[in-house]
Amino acid sequence: MLLTQFQTVGRDLFARELISSHSGNMSVRMGAKLFITRRGCMLNNLCDPDLVETGIGKNDRATPLAPEEIAVHRAIYRLTPSLAVIHAHPPHAIAISLAAERKIVPNDAEGHSLLPDVPVIRAKGGAKTAGLADEVAAALKTHRIVMVSGHGCFAAGQLLEEAFQCTISFEESCRILCLLKSLGVKPSLRPQFGA
Repeated sequence: MLLTQFQTVGRDLFARELISSHSGNMSVRMGAKLFITRRGCMLNNLCDPDLVETGIGKNDRATPLAPEEIAVHRAIYRLTPSLAVIHAHPPHAIAISLAAERKIVPNDAEGHSLLPDVPVIRAKGGAKTAGLADEVAAALKTHRIVMVSGHGCFAAGQLLEEAFQCTISFEESCRILCLLKSLGVKPSLRPQFGA
């Protein structure tokens, strides 16, 4: 059953172009353990050996098979009540994150209602940077998704499906922001929605 959940979300992430063939990762917490997708696996074509079971607080024999972002997943589970995490590379969100200073504010009604704003973290050196894990986890205490500038986003929830919803909604909002910019329309920092 757990594998089926990972397979469904992995296929959807790939179909919606939120990851490339061998990028991104997902995890689920179960007590003091986490199940995380293997480093370099194809999320749209997962099988049993692609799920790595390891500890949240310590390494074991399986840990070397986990992706480099495992430290971020572990920090999220230690510092938040989340039970599922998705790390994706949505292209429009990545593009916007390179230009955004501290946050991305969705301008569309649906995106803004789900994600009023998304913090942008600037990490020199990408996912391997010391302190990135705690910074992402701290931001996820008050937000549903966090963007690491130029790298990708981390969405957390109680279910993989919930984290996927945040990820796809965020990318759709960023796509709209890109379209507005291409039309020469300056997006509002405080969107107004009314009848």
